[in-house]
Amino acid sequence: MRGKNPASGPVWLYALTWNERRVLPFFFRHYDPWVDRYILYDDGSSDGTLDILASHPRVTVRRFDRAVPNSFVESHRLWQNHEWKEARGQAAWIVLTAIDEHLWHPTMPAYLADQARQGVTAIPALGFNMIADGFPSSDTNLAETLRIGMPHHEMNKLSLFNPNALTETNFSPGRHYAKPEGDVRYPEADEVFLLHYKYLGTDYVAGRNAELRTGLGKHDIQAGLGEQYAWGKGVWDDALAEMKKHAIDYRDPSVGFTTHIDRWWRDRRPRG
Repeated sequence: MRGKNPASGPVWLYALTWNERRVLPFFFRHYDPWVDRYILYDDGSSDGTLDILASHPRVTVRRFDRAVPNSFVESHRLWQNHEWKEARGQAAWIVLTAIDEHLWHPTMPAYLADQARQGVTAIPALGFNMIADGFPSSDTNLAETLRIGMPHHEMNKLSLFNPNALTETNFSPGRHYAKPEGDVRYPEADEVFLLHYKYLGTDYVAGRNAELRTGLGKHDIQAGLGEQYAWGKGVWDDALAEMKKHAIDYRDPSVGFTTHIDRWWRDRRPRG
């Protein structure tokens, strides 16, 4: 554990892993500067992911158990809504995310400390599907180098919150929506971005989705969940070409003001 975090207290990060060897270097490079502890649940990785996790001094690895045996999606949703509660009284902030989701603010630790002073307890992020023409080298800092992405309301997620203030998160599948309970106080302005680095070239995204499809449960497939996992490379070529038409540099000064019209949390923001 590092010394006192300038974010005004310890930051703990929760995520699920499964065969993430190729993207873990990007993940740790992004979060190591401001995360104190990682609690990572693994779903049976076989590609060397566990070796990488074991070598990181701030990582605690646990086994992900499917509470609903025939549904990965529902098991994951239940996990997202409950596992973070153990951090109460120990962490000041929780990051609940995925390995390919990078939460970004230009001065994140100072920003979190400032939000804590203002009494903010829940910080939704504005989502982008980031786009690359090919898979980057492992030493790349994605948030600095790959800055082009398509604003996407389904990636607007509650991934940062105070576990001591919230009693429930009530996430929908995939965390695309939340209805938090407790002392819920959002920032005055939305300044945190969620950079979704899934689309790192069509070869990668098609191959990764085919792999992820094998992890779905019988109920997930019958319900049509994860249909995109069955798309071939040609479909992804077309999808990424369309995404590029709407993509922008996420650090463009207009971002946060002219994009992301649909912000589910603003309709219920508490005042006073």
